[in-house]
Amino acid sequence: MSAGEDDFLRSLRETFKIEANEHVEAMAASLLELEKVPGREEQGRLVEAIFRAAHSLKGAARAVNSTEVEGICQKLEDQFSRWKRGEMAPSGQSLDEVHQALDRVTRILGDGSRVETGAVAHAEVRVPVYVTETGGPQSAGAVGQAQFSDQPNPPLPSSVGVERLPGGETIRISAAKLDARLLEAEEMLTAKLAARQRAAELSELAGHLEGWTKHWASLQPEIRALRHRIQRQAPEAPSGLDRVMEFVDWNEDYLRSLRAKVAGLSRTAELDRQMVGKLVDDLLEDSKKLLMLPLSTMGALFPRVVRDLCREQGKEAELVIEGEDVELDKRILEEMKDPIIHLLRNSVDHGVEKPAERKRVGKPERATIAIKVSPVNGNKVELTVSDDGGGINVEAVRKAAVQKGVILAEEAAALDDEAALELIFRSDVSTSPMITRVSGRGLGLAIVRENAEKLGGRISLENRPGQGTAIRITLPVALATFRGILIEVGGRQFVVPTIQVERVIRYRPADVQTVENRETLSLDGRAISLVRMEDVLEMTPMEQKNGADCFTAMLLGSGEQRIAFALDAVLDEQEVLVKRLARPLVRVRNIAGVTVLGNGQVAPILNVADLLKSARRAGIARSAKSEMEKAASVATKSAEPSSKQISILVAEDSITSRMLLKGILEAAGYAVKTAVDGMEAYANLREGDYDLVISDVEMPRLNGFDLTARIRADRKLEKLPVILVTALETREDRERGIDAGANAYVVKSNFDQSNLLEIIRRLV
Repeated sequence: MSAGEDDFLRSLRETFKIEANEHVEAMAASLLELEKVPGREEQGRLVEAIFRAAHSLKGAARAVNSTEVEGICQKLEDQFSRWKRGEMAPSGQSLDEVHQALDRVTRILGDGSRVETGAVAHAEVRVPVYVTETGGPQSAGAVGQAQFSDQPNPPLPSSVGVERLPGGETIRISAAKLDARLLEAEEMLTAKLAARQRAAELSELAGHLEGWTKHWASLQPEIRALRHRIQRQAPEAPSGLDRVMEFVDWNEDYLRSLRAKVAGLSRTAELDRQMVGKLVDDLLEDSKKLLMLPLSTMGALFPRVVRDLCREQGKEAELVIEGEDVELDKRILEEMKDPIIHLLRNSVDHGVEKPAERKRVGKPERATIAIKVSPVNGNKVELTVSDDGGGINVEAVRKAAVQKGVILAEEAAALDDEAALELIFRSDVSTSPMITRVSGRGLGLAIVRENAEKLGGRISLENRPGQGTAIRITLPVALATFRGILIEVGGRQFVVPTIQVERVIRYRPADVQTVENRETLSLDGRAISLVRMEDVLEMTPMEQKNGADCFTAMLLGSGEQRIAFALDAVLDEQEVLVKRLARPLVRVRNIAGVTVLGNGQVAPILNVADLLKSARRAGIARSAKSEMEKAASVATKSAEPSSKQISILVAEDSITSRMLLKGILEAAGYAVKTAVDGMEAYANLREGDYDLVISDVEMPRLNGFDLTARIRADRKLEKLPVILVTALETREDRERGIDAGANAYVVKSNFDQSNLLEIIRRLV
């Protein structure tokens, strides 16, 4: 066989695979619909469609000499013809067998060697058992047995169909070729950004020259007076001043001409920017459409997953898909296929109840699982997977997290329900009592979040106990380009994906509070950790701006995982092109890729998921460092001469705690006065002079919250630092303390004298 014939056969077989997958998907979808349709007429229409698809697939298989696929189709075709003639009706078992036969075809199509060989396979398809109208079993003939894969998920097509031609025809183009063309088109974004940068630079230059013109015009009276003075002093004799005045006149004319040329170039550059921007935008938009596929491309997989899992577990559920026509980048669809399947499995395994249980609580015996895709702001989509099952047992999540060592029991008890639910996205956390093929390993939802964040998406969870759950994933429509916020940190520029930024914050130094030895900002009634981006990125710290009135931070993350990152500046928001890192820099912590800005500068794109993890590690490292430096710091401070000893008032109703605090503080060199409750402490404050107050919260007569509020309301005491040391450790108690005006909140269960002394040194 010649090389040309080999190439032709390979091309023919690839075309067959694509066509065969389409026929298999069409048959699978019709079979699922057949199970739901009760009417004989409607069933007949579906059977006719299935029969035609099987017949077409058989003919295509014969054309490429794929005898195994042809044999399976022949057996199925024989049986479908019996359905058509009404000789028998399909049973649940027979439909299962047909689905398994289609899975077998899918496996054969996935193995190129099986398609290319013409030999008859020795593994055959099991004969479906059908039920006649009288109910008796009837065999369609001996067809043998075969094992089927437990992952019947065909891949997305390796070729994509382009829009229909006027005559109704379509063409097929290799997805690899389209990928290459799209990447080339996306590179044009650099030209667009460069044109924008040049136009901005020329506009800035024109602005400078315009400023020069205005300033020059304001000097004209002085220049005329100087010229008259020179002429009066030496009306005829030339001098050096005359040459200077001649140069001034020439310089004025020259700069006016230069101003006019720059203004013209600026206008031309702006027109070029608009033209290039429109051409590039149109090219990118049209190129993206070539690789944009609707959810329906792989939507046929999902009903099968739900159906098979329900049959395995004796449950009943119907999958409803909305927004199947919403299109996404093919690469995003491929990355999200497995996460969606994970979510569907979780809905069936954890959410949906058995029919008897649903009936007992007044629900329909057949559950509803829904996949919904809806556009958001034009360049984003929201993917929601929901069910009307029993919801998530929050206490079970807390218990599982503690058992797996993800968090301590005390930490789990302190979490509110919203924060506890976030734990299901952590690896190893599962509420399933046993490990099965479907669930129990605690990896599914961790993988879902990881994949979503890798694509630049965000994930959130809504739990309705007894009514169901909904997981929402916000994703970009396209993968290679996205909107990014340009920031400056430590004198360098970075890009953060806009989709992952909750908000930008302006704050004052007085807004920063210390809670458990970490800096926080109060946002929407919650204490949010504040870290410096320089620390997280392990950059060399730059000199701090002394006396600055306001600072900038960017809020990243979601739920209880939100962290505010302090920045030097937020510069701009623009569309950027992602350039993946090459080996050996494929995986660099905190960096997702790079982009080239309009001025030619390379800016790293930050990986938000990594930033959140690094920020938590940075907080732990800072705490450890302060512990190590505590002894030396205390000794040095005690040894330094001081004109005035710092005076501290301690309010604590427990004599043991009171004496403990007094001993720690006096050993550190402070003068200490104690009070047995808030009322006595407030009386002491009105009579004496103190530099700081340390108070318990739960005390008779006047508690710590109210004591703090009184201090803040007193004009004489309003700026006095207050530290609350208490056993109350819930988020609500901490926020109440900060709202009352406390500068720091220390939980007794986490009490460490070095932490307390470090906080005092910061405040006085």
